[in-house]
Amino acid sequence: MRSVQVQHCRSRAIDFLEGMKLLKDDLSEFRYSSALLGIHGAISYCDALRIGLGSVEISSDDHRKAVRELRILLNNRRFEKLQGVGHLERLLSNKSKIAYSREASDRNDVEQIVQHAERFAAWAETTGKALKIEGWIDA
Repeated sequence: MRSVQVQHCRSRAIDFLEGMKLLKDDLSEFRYSSALLGIHGAISYCDALRIGLGSVEISSDDHRKAVRELRILLNNRRFEKLQGVGHLERLLSNKSKIAYSREASDRNDVEQIVQHAERFAAWAETTGKALKIEGWIDA
C-alpha cells in the first residue's frame, strides 16, 4: 500500500512540475500559476519521500512541519545530501506571498521559485532512487 501512495504523490509532483514548465516561458502572463505549480510539485515530492521513508501522515497544513520530518527521516537513514531540503524551505517561504499577498511578485522572484522547484525535483528524484524507496519508479 505504501508503494501506491509513493507513486501517487510522485506522479502528482511530476504533473505539477510539467505544468510549471509549460507556463514558465511566459512568466509575464502566468507567473503566479507557474510559481504555485512549482511549489505544490515540491510539496508532493516531499510527501512521496516522507511516505517512502516511513511517515504515516502525508499531508499537513503546516508544510514546515513536513520539512522538519523529512530532514529527520533522512538523518535516520544517514543520508547526507540534504541540499534539496534547503530548496524546499525556500520554496515554502514564498508560498503565502505568491498565493495570498497583495503585493506583486516580480519576474525575478518567480524565476528563482521555478529554479528552486526544478532543483528540488532533481534532488528528490535522485534521493528516491538512492534510498531505493519502494514504489519509486526506476528505483
